[in-house]
Formats: sequence, C-alpha cells, structure tokens
Amino acid sequence: MDKLNITYIHEPNDLQCGQAVLAMVLNKSVEEIVEYLDNPRETDLKQMKNTLRAFGVDISDERRQVENADELPELCLLSLETPRCWHWSLYCCGKFYDPEHGVMDDFPVSGRKYYWKLTVR
Repeated sequence: MDKLNITYIHEPNDLQCGQAVLAMVLNKSVEEIVEYLDNPRETDLKQMKNTLRAFGVDISDERRQVENADELPELCLLSLETPRCWHWSLYCCGKFYDPEHGVMDDFPVSGRKYYWKLTVR
C-alpha cells in the first residue's frame, strides 16, 4: 500500500489506544487527536469512525469477526478483547501496529477480534 506509511505510536497512557491508532492512520500526533476529539480518555466507535472520515479515510459500516490474520484486509481498524479490556489496534500490510504491545506479526493476546476495513482516499 503506497498511500499509507505507518509510523508506530505507543499509547501515552492506558486510556488512549484509540487516539494512538487514529494518530498512526492520520499521520498526526496523539496530542493533535486528543485536541481534535476534545477527549483524553477512551474513544468509542462513533468517534473513531467520524474522525477517520473527517480526515479522508473511509471505514466500513459493519464490523466483522476474525480469527486469523490471513482473513484481514490490507488496512483495518481492530477492536480486540484483551485479558485486561477492550482495545483498539491497527493492521496494515501484514503487520499489527498495537498501541500497547508494539509492532507485531500476529494479534496481541485476545479473545474476540473484530475489524473494520479502512480505505485511504
């Protein structure tokens, strides 16, 4: 995918995984996303979708459950049920960019896994 060059961003605190994912996709800082959302805490799906769309990234309307990385589209937003909490993450071109766990080759430890396909305009 030549339109998107992901630079990994670690979440500044345990509540800002959504802001970190948005920052990675939109090539912004977490601080810019927090200011845009006027929200330093957990983000919900509506905030994630509205922000992505406002900055020119299409996101599918429906979530899809997934078990294996080979089922994922080239770029997608992930919602993962981790042992500690529900958590936002990002997948792009074979790599997981997880705001808590780093850049990985597979999902972080999680139960249920959902995704929304992203398309950069």
